[in-house]
Amino acid sequence: MIASPHQNYFTAQEYLQMEEQSDIKHEYIDGYIYAKPEVLDPHVTVAGNLAVLLRNHVRGSGCRVYMADMKTRIESLNRFYYPDVMVTCDRRDRETPGYKRFPCLIVEVLSNSTEAFDRGDKFADYQALESLQEYVLINTKRQRVECFRRNEQGLWVLQSYTSEHQSFRLNSVDFEETMATLYEDVVFE
Repeated sequence: MIASPHQNYFTAQEYLQMEEQSDIKHEYIDGYIYAKPEVLDPHVTVAGNLAVLLRNHVRGSGCRVYMADMKTRIESLNRFYYPDVMVTCDRRDRETPGYKRFPCLIVEVLSNSTEAFDRGDKFADYQALESLQEYVLINTKRQRVECFRRNEQGLWVLQSYTSEHQSFRLNSVDFEETMATLYEDVVFE
């Protein structure tokens, strides 16, 4: 788990009200809140690079790109998470300014404190989002992008990109970019 939960149980509405007033971000898992850990420069740089690239790519398409401060709600599991980067092309997401329910792409940038959770329980939770087509994990210790894609049978298929690859592809938003551009200005941990 990311951090120790606060001991009190909160409803989703109470969590949302508390989060509006909080100086730090919390994720919400079935009534309990967990403080988000601080992140380091490589994490922020990679996430920022990707968010800018995606924003330029989807401009004028009706899709929206969000970075770090926008929550994803998984109603069926009673969860709220803050993905590092998220894209939604679903008009219904315009109805909820504080969170999004229909992302097609979610990206998590890995760090020592969150990698196990991002690969495990969080990925399992994200799979409950029927709109989600692609879940991407980006490494900050070396050039490595792991794209989990939902296939036509509903199974998640992994395609990895490493420094040996010139580029990587995000099928959910028909996007391709070089690994060098994604990792521009990153000093590896």
